[in-house]
Amino acid sequence: MPELVVTALLAPSRLTLKLLRAFMWSLVFSAALVAAAVYGCIALTHVLCRPRRGCCGRPRRTPPACLSDPTLGEHCFLTLRSSGLRLHYVSAGRGNGPLMLFLHGFPENWFSWRYQLREFQSRFHVVAVDLRGYGSSDAPRDVDCYTIDLLMADIQDVILGLGYSKCILVAHDWGALLAWNFSIYYPSLVERMAVVSAAPMSVYQDYSLHHMGQFFRSNYMFLFQLPWLPEKLLSMSDFQILKTTLTHHKRGIPHLTPNELEAFLYGFSQPGGLTGPLNYYRNLFRTFPLEPQELATPTLLLWGEKDPYFEQGLVGAISSRFVPGRLEAHILPGVGHWIPQSNPKEMHQYMWAFLQDLLD
Repeated sequence: MPELVVTALLAPSRLTLKLLRAFMWSLVFSAALVAAAVYGCIALTHVLCRPRRGCCGRPRRTPPACLSDPTLGEHCFLTLRSSGLRLHYVSAGRGNGPLMLFLHGFPENWFSWRYQLREFQSRFHVVAVDLRGYGSSDAPRDVDCYTIDLLMADIQDVILGLGYSKCILVAHDWGALLAWNFSIYYPSLVERMAVVSAAPMSVYQDYSLHHMGQFFRSNYMFLFQLPWLPEKLLSMSDFQILKTTLTHHKRGIPHLTPNELEAFLYGFSQPGGLTGPLNYYRNLFRTFPLEPQELATPTLLLWGEKDPYFEQGLVGAISSRFVPGRLEAHILPGVGHWIPQSNPKEMHQYMWAFLQDLLD
């Protein structure tokens, strides 16, 4: 068929897609402005209630001692083949078994896996990375440096750079979103997955379009689409919004000590420390709309019944996309979003059972 004819036949579809994307972006930025007004009021309230903290975040000059805990593993750096960036990671148990690679979420870093690093190093080579933009890893400032494709390439480079041909991928929140995508596009590199509190992007997109309550739970994502303002609001009153997110008595991490809280705030308090992590969100809507994808990697999915950010209905939506028999899902009653830190014993029990056949 002549190219001109093909172009003419596809023109209506392309025009419709462009109009759909334009409509979507108008909604996103409208929601972003509303979210900015709400979070601006919250940040201003924090400043007025704690005037001594001021309007900026206090830079931390010395990392807290818990980041150097030798029981968690050895601190290393790996130069990525694809990008040349250096990623920081903590490694333990080399030579004890297969590679178990941990991917953290926001607003966290490698330290969010402290319980799992101790638990699994006896039978696995456990590695928890600081994703690009976080902690001691390189943090390019350009938004285009945080596309899903580039972040997946980072995971591939870590696995191969550590000398492995496959891994057990354990991931939470943003790390889990990356893990879902990685298992679809690099299936040969993932033997098993343990995913906590996150859905694949295509599932989340479709579910949110039919369940408006999920949009309200994800309101912060719209704020993060704006330039520079989110960094300012999150740092006001010495990062009080982040502190509240991590320590709230209902929505935060139970029993998080002040020292452990500083382990997360330390990286964000460095110059430009928030820009890289927020750039992940600024790329979220660039691939809209997404096609449904079939999921086939053997996966353990753990979900908190009381997760304030993601509705429980997403678990059923994820299950509907899986090849039968490949997904083992558990909803933990009374549990929130931060399962690796709030309920490590339950998580470990499910993981040991899920991985038992690999160890026999």
